[in-house]
Amino acid sequence: MSTEETSVPAQNPMGKFENYFRENQKSLMIIGGVAIALILGFIAYLKLYKQPKEAEAKDIMWKAQYYFEVDSFNLAINGYNDPKTGESYPGFLQIAEEYSGTQAGNLANFYLGICYLNTGQFDLAITALEEVELDDQIAAPLAKGALGDAYLEKGDVETAISKYEDAANANANLFTTPMFLKKAALLYEEKGDNAKALEYYERIFNDFEDSDEGRDIEKYIARTKNRAGSAE
Repeated sequence: MSTEETSVPAQNPMGKFENYFRENQKSLMIIGGVAIALILGFIAYLKLYKQPKEAEAKDIMWKAQYYFEVDSFNLAINGYNDPKTGESYPGFLQIAEEYSGTQAGNLANFYLGICYLNTGQFDLAITALEEVELDDQIAAPLAKGALGDAYLEKGDVETAISKYEDAANANANLFTTPMFLKKAALLYEEKGDNAKALEYYERIFNDFEDSDEGRDIEKYIARTKNRAGSAE
């Protein structure tokens, strides 16, 4: 799986910022590679410490989790029938349907949404992620932020910003809050709203300086102040 940051999707209507995108493409979008890599890292945490309590669901989900971890997203979604043994392993789609309303079903929908993101099925990703109801301090904002990724891939910048803001404000923590504040700020910069971008960058600096995003946030603050000054 790629870990490079990608540029804003081609269908993004903000054409007048094309040069800005080109100049800042490595820092502008944390979608795809880096975002999914971060979510993948947390999935490992979920697997070790936050497994569903429903014993049956836990027993049948392991194969779909394995396919997810090796980037076999279609198998993770749809499951696999072993022709040698005749055994069937359900995918996250079946698990989400059969265990709807349970912790296992919620987790399956979370995995399912990320799988759909990775396979470019953004509408299905949104449908799955909208079903997620997790109260975990990390998983809940990650699900909201993944919705932002899906909407941005569809070119819906306004909704993406809204979802990133929801994710940033869901549960304050050193991992997800600065990550989604920065995503929202980058999109505000894209729109030319330097004041709002600066507000979020400074929030990262003041409240989350020890986060990954906080380590180099001063350069974003300086850049935004410079752009705001140039626009006056």
